[in-house]
Amino acid sequence: MAKCDRECPPEIGVVGDLTEHEADLVEKLLDIEPGGECVLYFDSLGGSAYAAVALASLIRLRGLRAVGVVTGECTSAALWPFAACRRRLVTPLSVLLFHPMKWQSEENIALAEAAEWARHFGTLETTMDQFLADLFGASLEKIQSWSAPGRYVSGPELAEAGLAELVPLEKLAVLRG
Repeated sequence: MAKCDRECPPEIGVVGDLTEHEADLVEKLLDIEPGGECVLYFDSLGGSAYAAVALASLIRLRGLRAVGVVTGECTSAALWPFAACRRRLVTPLSVLLFHPMKWQSEENIALAEAAEWARHFGTLETTMDQFLADLFGASLEKIQSWSAPGRYVSGPELAEAGLAELVPLEKLAVLRG
């Protein structure tokens, strides 16, 4: 990257499982003043839907002027914080996986609690699709067409859909001054 002539915005790597790194990511985002700038570099396989909502909400609620860059993959739950960025950049090699939410539980729960979770899960799935569409500024139909049954969308495809800017790998220095 080129050296900044002025102070550079904080750079944060969103790498690996969001759930495992949520506390660290939240802390780094809270270190940025409301309305401040940052660059988020994504190479994440996703994680918890709740971590996705928390990170995307934090970016939006604090009015962060975040630039999201998919340097590798942006899969599953990682899509929400990426979509929350004001500016989204992808490369020709970026890949984004859209898929329906998956229910996973390793706990022993009673039938009544399982039934309540199933009801909640159905609502959450619909709400999350609409939230993602709103964050991207895309139609719900577009997001759902990629999500069911699950589709890898390339950086160039996302840019062609108008949801990100395609940046050739050799041009990524544009982020710096």
